[in-house]
Amino acid sequence: MITSTSEGEEETDFSEKNKSAALEGIKIVDLTRVLAGPFCTMILGDLGADVIKIEAPGGSDETRGWGPPDIGGESAYYLCTNRNKRALTLNLKKSEARDVLRHLLKDADVVINNFRTGTMEKWGLGYEDLAELNPRLIYASISGFGQTGPYKDIPGYDYIVQAMGGMMSITGSEDTGPMKVGVAIADVATGLYAAIGILAALHERKQSGRGQMIDLALFDAQISLLVNVASNYLVSGNTPKRYGNAHPNIVPYQVFSAADTEMVVAVGNDGQFRKLCALLGKEEWGHDVRFATNSSRLAHREEICGLLQIELSKRPAAEWLSLLTDAGVPNAPVYDLQQLFDDPHVQAREMKVEVTHSTVGRIPMVGTPLKLSRTPVQIRQHPPMAGEHTRDILLEYGFGQEQIEQWIHDSII
Repeated sequence: MITSTSEGEEETDFSEKNKSAALEGIKIVDLTRVLAGPFCTMILGDLGADVIKIEAPGGSDETRGWGPPDIGGESAYYLCTNRNKRALTLNLKKSEARDVLRHLLKDADVVINNFRTGTMEKWGLGYEDLAELNPRLIYASISGFGQTGPYKDIPGYDYIVQAMGGMMSITGSEDTGPMKVGVAIADVATGLYAAIGILAALHERKQSGRGQMIDLALFDAQISLLVNVASNYLVSGNTPKRYGNAHPNIVPYQVFSAADTEMVVAVGNDGQFRKLCALLGKEEWGHDVRFATNSSRLAHREEICGLLQIELSKRPAAEWLSLLTDAGVPNAPVYDLQQLFDDPHVQAREMKVEVTHSTVGRIPMVGTPLKLSRTPVQIRQHPPMAGEHTRDILLEYGFGQEQIEQWIHDSII
């Protein structure tokens, strides 16, 4: 039985909980690998969809080999985006396997792939082909640069997209030069957009009765993540600078060094700035024409932040954090991951869970941020081994045992 626990809690048997799920009854065929696609389908699986993860025989999701760290041969990278899925292997280079896939897609709600542009069409599995087979099918395609445009045939990787998509130009400082974000943020954003697009298409299908194609590009998703920085540029025409841990529009809103370690002070308005000044015993700064308003502080960024740094270096971070919180000034410690997952609020929000794996034992995982009151997320299935459910799925779809054995012999599955 698949179970999940938050730190310090008893293991929970989900079969005894509310069995309903938000996406119960939705069938998803997942042809993706690595991060963006698997992250999307895990979200949908967490919400109750039946996700069938398809790989080539032996396993073709590269992240299976992206360890250490790993647990019992299962890489941490693979584990992070593949729970709540069943696993089937098909050698899609062979026509028999493609026929099996078409059979699965006849009553599927969603198919999602991240093959290079043109691959699905070459196999006779493009949107137009599958829409004839199943007009209600929602077809999501993830690629580096999308299905149109001059870059459509260029393979996309998160690092490449962060560089081209402007993210690295605004990350880091003038001293460090361009820096990438510490996680594959373009992949993650694309996975989120894919989930949103699929949910929107499922909703629209209730009115039209028809599926549609969703064209998702890492490049597009990365550009969308520039949000206010892109808007600043489009409005002003000024190319943004790198501010490191500071903010381009708000001061003070950055990392400061306390007597022992770093901390964040995030002043969001002039009232909070005056509270900060009073706490530091520098009420006059709150009325100084150089610092009284955010626009004046922007013009005198280095001066005011230098003065604040002198004062904040006089006490340990823990003291400042307590004082700032009591004064109503936004602040935060700079956690490493051990501190993060030891935090009682993280545990209370169940953002660390444990899943029981059929061969590995108990696996720690990041929990879900989706907290639905009537249809809560349930972890029904551990991240599966390659082809773990091949026989069960094929039998479920009406194929005979003898046929399955022949396909195994012929390397079809």
